Amino acid sequence: MRSFLTSLGIIFGVASVIAMLAIGQGAQQEVLQQMQLLGTNNVIIEPVVQQVEGEVQQIEGIAQEESRYSPGLTLDDMQSIVANIANIESVSPEIVFDTEFIRSGRLRSGKLIGVSKEYFDINSFSFSSGGTFSDIQVTDAEPVSIIGSDIESRFFAGENALGKQIKAGNIWFTVVGVLEKREISTENIENLGIRNYNLDIYIPATTVLLRYRNRGVLTGQDIQSAAANDGSESTTSTSNQNYQQLDKLIVKVSDNRFSVPISDVIRRMLTRRHNGVIDFEVIVPELLLQQERRTQSIFNIVLSSIASISLIVGGIGIMNIMLASVIERIREIGVRRAVGALKQDIKFQFLTEALTISITGGIIGIILGIAFSYVIEITAGIQTIVTLYSIVISFGVAMSIGVIFGYFPAKRAAEQDPVKSLHHE
Repeated sequence: MRSFLTSLGIIFGVASVIAMLAIGQGAQQEVLQQMQLLGTNNVIIEPVVQQVEGEVQQIEGIAQEESRYSPGLTLDDMQSIVANIANIESVSPEIVFDTEFIRSGRLRSGKLIGVSKEYFDINSFSFSSGGTFSDIQVTDAEPVSIIGSDIESRFFAGENALGKQIKAGNIWFTVVGVLEKREISTENIENLGIRNYNLDIYIPATTVLLRYRNRGVLTGQDIQSAAANDGSESTTSTSNQNYQQLDKLIVKVSDNRFSVPISDVIRRMLTRRHNGVIDFEVIVPELLLQQERRTQSIFNIVLSSIASISLIVGGIGIMNIMLASVIERIREIGVRRAVGALKQDIKFQFLTEALTISITGGIIGIILGIAFSYVIEITAGIQTIVTLYSIVISFGVAMSIGVIFGYFPAKRAAEQDPVKSLHHE
């Protein structure tokens, strides 16, 4: 019982280290998944809708602001980036429209996404059937679509979707490809501000601009709508609507080493093209995720260090119990030495006992650590991953502590005088 109580420090120390490393590994895996979703080599350009820019001039004693005109984020910006910046593999626009999908009496709201054929390579999408758009389909703005896996399961249950049609808004689209299902947690959707790709329908960007609406072109309907919304309340309600042609530009860089300098060049180029109006935002996902990963790594190191204190406390407990054992067994040590045992034999005996306590505590700790990890994952909803590396490290540390803290009592036992030990009461 005394040995078991002594090993409790080792047991909970090993269990804590395994559980903490499992939490840390789970957090790192989550960051890697986020990087995969956003693209490690991608630079994202998003429009900033609400903007105040201009120069203040004095007209008849009244300060007035002269607004500068900006065309917003357009396909021309994309072409300029491709033509003028090196080390860029591909660029894709993204135009998002909320609409309704209809087929065979089924209806649901969803997002229609206008993209280029490079979009799927940029975002590392795979196709379960079919493929991407052809050059002719993009050039001619044909009504073709690529659907997410959940769209296929809901609208084409039990049948092959390729070649069949689905209605988005008032237009029927022929399905030319189906994307493989991509697992996305609700946390990633919220934290990264991304959509559930499995519920989207993708069509060529040219098709969106031609057959739906081109926000970069001012129409008579826009002028009438603006006149109707001339009141202050209506203006406020529509101020956050995106007036720019594109909702996003995704630039894939050939090497992530170039992500930061290329993002800086893009920022300066677009500022010049938009007449000094900063109505866009350049985002480098890798930098954001690396910062998050570093923060989590520091947090995990702190947690593991705190957990390791239990191992040190357990080692001190082993040393104390072994020192007490030496005092209690001095006569036994004397008898062993009298019948021919060497100092090394005595040292090995006590060192083996200390190591046995450590190994036993380590094995029990490993079992508890794995159990704690699964309990944390179920109760707290945190992803935990127990690796062989964490088990080997924690068990190795437990054995080392047994050797280190057991050596001094073993040495003390071996140095006992055999004659005095035989007379010890």
